[in-house]
Amino acid sequence: MSDKHKQVAYYPGCALEGTGHAYNRSTKEVGKALGLDLVELKNWNCCGAMEVKNIDPKLQTYLSARNLSIADAMGFDTVMAPCNGCYHNLKKAEYDLAKDPPSREVTDRLSRKAGHATYEAGKVTTIHALDWIKESVGEQGLKARVKNSLKGLKVANYYGCMYTRPRHIFPEKDKGPGSESTSKPHFMDDLLAAAGAENVEYPLKTACCGGAHTLSDSDTSTKLVLNLLTTAEACGADVIATECPTCHTGLEMHQVRAEKVFGRKTSVKILYFTQLLGMALGLSARRVGVQENFSDSTGLLRARGLG
Repeated sequence: MSDKHKQVAYYPGCALEGTGHAYNRSTKEVGKALGLDLVELKNWNCCGAMEVKNIDPKLQTYLSARNLSIADAMGFDTVMAPCNGCYHNLKKAEYDLAKDPPSREVTDRLSRKAGHATYEAGKVTTIHALDWIKESVGEQGLKARVKNSLKGLKVANYYGCMYTRPRHIFPEKDKGPGSESTSKPHFMDDLLAAAGAENVEYPLKTACCGGAHTLSDSDTSTKLVLNLLTTAEACGADVIATECPTCHTGLEMHQVRAEKVFGRKTSVKILYFTQLLGMALGLSARRVGVQENFSDSTGLLRARGLG
């Protein structure tokens, strides 16, 4: 095991304390099972999400930078954000503060006005939950800890569109063998394969779920999700594994809406990748929050000897 990410600052973000609570729970439980330590940021704030970014991008940069400054003040050089939206925004803040002087000026001014230290670019690196597990434990370390293999479970790994876009804010990716890829991400595939799952060839790994438009244009979001669901089923998947609370909630809710509004029923189940890893590590389905999911996967998991 590498000690690089054995203990990191933890930024759950707003969603993981709300609709994504099962992701929060399962992430923490998997960390404990793997001997990894998460130290939650003190007095963290919203990263600016989509709402602030669409109105004032520089204000959103400041909001994310404040969380990075908290991590720095707590003595951490790495902060882990499981939500794709939070991860994206914190990475964008890292980039903007290093490359965009107007963003730097706004963040400095607002930090002084708020009475806290200004974040200095480059002092903290944001990582995703996938990086955290992949780089601290790795596939071999994970295999050695598997107590209840996912063997027989066919999984479509869904990364969402914000995990790899835009490419320039993720300089650690596309570095060749061993690094994550922005065009063909594989970290979730690697980890779930190590846990025994059979990953299906899923061509929509980075397609958008329409999460940002779910309230303003529900029909479009439902159609985008329905495409993800029917393609996963056509690929033979039992489960779509997710890594983002917004994507996860969108897939579950629009699966129901697709049946009600468009009369198109799909049966593929939706689970966070941390829930699958947790059960492979011997944790119960309840302990990783499967009962909190809207998609009822109880029958499938029991049939596979999981949970």
